[in-house]
Amino acid sequence: MIADAVLAEKWRAARPPMAGVHVDSAACSRQSFAVLDATAQHARHEAEVGGYVAALAAVPALDAGRAAIATLTGLSSADVAFTTSAQHSLDLLLGAWTGERSVACVPGEFGPNLAVMAAHDFDVRALPVDDDGRVRVDDLTSFLRADRPGLVHLTGVPSHRGIAQPVRDIAQVCDDVGVPLVLDAAQALGQLDCAVGASAVYSTSRKWMAGPRGVGFVAVRPDFAERLARRVPPVEWGVALSVLQSFEYVEANIAARLGFSVALGEHLAAGPETVRAALAAVGRATRERLDSVAGWRVVEASEDPTAITTLIPPDGLDPAAVRTALIAEHGVVTTAAEIARAPFELTTPVLRVAPHVDVSAQDLDHVADALLSVSTRQTS
Repeated sequence: MIADAVLAEKWRAARPPMAGVHVDSAACSRQSFAVLDATAQHARHEAEVGGYVAALAAVPALDAGRAAIATLTGLSSADVAFTTSAQHSLDLLLGAWTGERSVACVPGEFGPNLAVMAAHDFDVRALPVDDDGRVRVDDLTSFLRADRPGLVHLTGVPSHRGIAQPVRDIAQVCDDVGVPLVLDAAQALGQLDCAVGASAVYSTSRKWMAGPRGVGFVAVRPDFAERLARRVPPVEWGVALSVLQSFEYVEANIAARLGFSVALGEHLAAGPETVRAALAAVGRATRERLDSVAGWRVVEASEDPTAITTLIPPDGLDPAAVRTALIAEHGVVTTAAEIARAPFELTTPVLRVAPHVDVSAQDLDHVADALLSVSTRQTS
């Protein structure tokens, strides 16, 4: 194994065998038997006793999931709400925000996040960054004081580039200046420590936590929650419901939330620091193995502490076509990131490779051989 051998073996043994090589955890990780069983058992329980009775029975397990999220975000269980996704979480937060409708984010902000900001009529400003898209912390204080936004929004690890933002330092500057920081931890949770003092943290279940699709969370500091206004049900109705509780005032996939709670428990049992170190080792090994294969060029520096490797194609190759061929011909699952994923930073589509802690040297060899084979054929 590339990383911690004990962790890697436990991770792989806890899951169904992969039909091929899965190096796409930045999109959707593989769920464990325990997560699959939890979701299936709840669905069966709904059929036996009814959905709402089953939901009441699930409350202790869901509370444990909230407690796990609280641990990973540095907040309390009462500060956590389940949502359907990271994007849904951002939509809820921006829709409830009562302050100035302006937000500062990196130029390489995730395209769908920018769409949500636009939908809520937020003026978007660019944070100061270096050539890699990493926030220049030394310039951040003066930037925020010179043109103070209502919010700072930070994607801790981008979707299209495996660089780690200095989230703790950024959170400290934002706190010092008094500008709320909203942390998009969709890629960061599991790869970076996200208990950094942000005003709000949101994420999804399906990526590095290896939970089900269709569930996420938002965790909000109490002082930030005071600056949010409930939209549903209307405040004038007089319903005793907090803003966070209103975020869950919808029909919900309780089975998916239970599966997510189990996945969070597995992550805590494995040890977040242990997992982060293993993923960093996976990233280093992946970049070293794939850089320059068939002319593809790795974007990230070797020492970036993430498991995401981004490959820029040589002339004449389309990452989307390569991804399709890798799956069909070699059983290798990756992601092709189009320019729309980061429309103000990406200049060409890229291929993203993102193994989890169980990847082996043989797996990476298979990926490299498959990439060479597909690239050679498609350029010949």
